[in-house]
Amino acid sequence: MSAAGSLSRARARARSGVRAGRARGPGLVVLLALAAALATLAVVAVTGTAPASQAQQVQQIAAGLHCPICKDLSVADSPAPLAQEMRQRIARVLRAGESPDQIRAGFVAAYGDSVLMSPPRQGLAGTAYFLPALVLLAGLIAAGALLRRWLRTPRADPAAADSGPPLSAAQRKAVARAVARLREEEPG
Repeated sequence: MSAAGSLSRARARARSGVRAGRARGPGLVVLLALAAALATLAVVAVTGTAPASQAQQVQQIAAGLHCPICKDLSVADSPAPLAQEMRQRIARVLRAGESPDQIRAGFVAAYGDSVLMSPPRQGLAGTAYFLPALVLLAGLIAAGALLRRWLRTPRADPAAADSGPPLSAAQRKAVARAVARLREEEPG
C-alpha cells in the first residue's frame, strides 16, 4: 500500500505545481537577471555619463592638438607660451558655448591639419588609417602566392641535378678510363 500512497502523493504534488515550480526556477532566475540587466542599461542610456567639468573638457581638447612650437607635445602637455594661450582660448570658447568639434575646427582653420594629434580620417591623411591594413593584406597575398608556388614546384632529384647533359660515347670512355686509373692508384 505504500507504493500506491507515494504514487498518489506525487500526483498531488504535480497537480499543485510544486514539481513544476522547480522546473521553472532556473528559467525564472535567468529571466529576472536579464530584466535587471536591461533595466540597468536603460538607466545608463537615459542618464548617460556624468558631464565633464570645463577643466576636463579643456584638457581633453588640448590633448588632441599638437603644440605648433614643440611638435612632439600636445597643447595640454606643452609649457610653451603659445600652448598656454591656446588652452586659455579653448576655455574661453567653451564658456561661450561652442562644441569641442567646433573648437577643433577653428584650430584646424588657423593652423592646418597638422595641429591635430591624430590625422583626419578623410582625404589623403585618411590613408594613415588604411595603409597598414593594405600593406598587411598585400604581404599575406604575396606570402600565399610564394607558398603555393613552392608547394607546386616538383623537387629535383639531387642525382639528376648533378648529372648535367648526356655524355657522348667518347666522353663515357674517358670517364671510364679515369675511374679505372683512380682504382689502380688506390692503396689496398
